[in-house]
Amino acid sequence: MDPMDIVGKSKEDASLPKATMTKIIKEMLPPDVRVARDAQDLLIECCVEFINLISSESNEVCGREEKRTIAPEHVLKALQVLGFSEYIEEVYSAYEQHKLETMHDLSKSVKWGNGVEMTEEEALAEQQRMFAEARARMNGGATAPKQPDPEQSLES
Repeated sequence: MDPMDIVGKSKEDASLPKATMTKIIKEMLPPDVRVARDAQDLLIECCVEFINLISSESNEVCGREEKRTIAPEHVLKALQVLGFSEYIEEVYSAYEQHKLETMHDLSKSVKWGNGVEMTEEEALAEQQRMFAEARARMNGGATAPKQPDPEQSLES
């Protein structure tokens, strides 16, 4: 692949984090197996090429459906078209798991510990209370009151 094949980006711009990829490679192999740095670099390049291939085909599938945004279904169809059908079930499972985690994370960020939704103002007040509590701990071990004073200014 030519370094400039990716619309105006150099090869370095279209890469994966080496530390993360090295960790994944090591986790996939038995502990007594070592991988040369050149081999690690080659595996990373192969992963980038695979992602580019799937992205390109997903874009084409999306275009054929006259859509403007690539959806997970387009990626699954691209895997099938490119002959990677054996990955579809695992990719779909990972996608479903991601959706569940994302929904769980969103519900945690929107709801207070007792399940009651908070307004933006309440969330800001709670954030300020937690900052004050952390400052108090840092400045001598004392803790701030557990509940914010509703009359207190949010600009402190």
